[in-house]
Amino acid sequence: MLPVWLTDTVTSDLGRALHYTLLWGLQGVELRAVGGDDDRVPHVNVAQIRQRLADAEMLPAAVNPGMFAGPAAGRALWLNELATFDETLRLCSQIECPRVIVSSFAGGAEAEVAAEAATQALRRAGEAAAEYGITVAVLNEVGMAHPTGQALAALLDAVDHPFVDAAWHPAQAMRAGEDPAVGLAALSGRVAFVRCADGQPTPHGWEERPFAEGEVGWEAQVEVLHEQGYQGPLSLEINVEPRPKVGLRSATRLIRLLRSVRRAA
Repeated sequence: MLPVWLTDTVTSDLGRALHYTLLWGLQGVELRAVGGDDDRVPHVNVAQIRQRLADAEMLPAAVNPGMFAGPAAGRALWLNELATFDETLRLCSQIECPRVIVSSFAGGAEAEVAAEAATQALRRAGEAAAEYGITVAVLNEVGMAHPTGQALAALLDAVDHPFVDAAWHPAQAMRAGEDPAVGLAALSGRVAFVRCADGQPTPHGWEERPFAEGEVGWEAQVEVLHEQGYQGPLSLEINVEPRPKVGLRSATRLIRLLRSVRRAA
C-alpha cells in the first residue's frame, strides 16, 4: 500500500505540494485542483505537471476531475461529461496516472430510474477508460446517491465492468451511518483507491479530526485491506487546521501504521 495525499486540501500550487509530499515522506499525489483555484483537472498545464512530477520522481496516484457529481437522472449532464472524458484520460496517459476518481451521483430522482442511469454512465466510462488501461474508481460520499460501502458495492455489481471499481472513503460512510468495517467487507476485492480522513459524530454533527484521531478505526481498516490483498494508494485528505502541521502529523501516522501492518504480516 502506498501513502499519498490529495494535494489541494492544503495547496493547489504543485511546487509547494510536491515539497510537502517529500517532506512528509509520502510516495505520491492525488491531483484535483492544480495551479490556481479554478485550474481543475483536466484543464491544467499538462506539460508543467509532467515535468514537475518527473523532477520530483513522484507517483501520480489518481486524478479527480469532479465527474458524475450531478443527479444520474440528468442524462444530458453526464453525457456531456462522457463526451469530454477523453481529455482526462489523455492527461492520465501523459503523466502515467493509472486511476480517475469520479463521484457516485447526486440523489433526487426515482430510485430505479437513477440506478439504471448511473449504471449506464459508469459502464460507458469504464469502456472509455479501458482503451487507455486506466481504472475508474467511484467514490462514496455522504449526501450522494451511494454514500456507503454497501450502496457502492450494489452499484458496482450493477455496472459489472473490469475497469470500474471503488474509491473507498470510510469516513464518509461513517458520516452516512454505516460501520466502516461493514462497508469495507461489502467492497472486498473491489477497492482500487482509499481516501483517508477521520472524524467523529457529535451532538452538533460531524466533527473532522486528524487522521487516526477520530472514530473511523484506521488500524482495523488497514489490517483488513492488507488481508484483502489491497496494494493501492491510501490518500490523505487534510480537513483540519493548521493544515500543513496536521498534514505532517497525519502522514507520519499513516506511514507508521503501514509499517506496523507489514511487520505483523
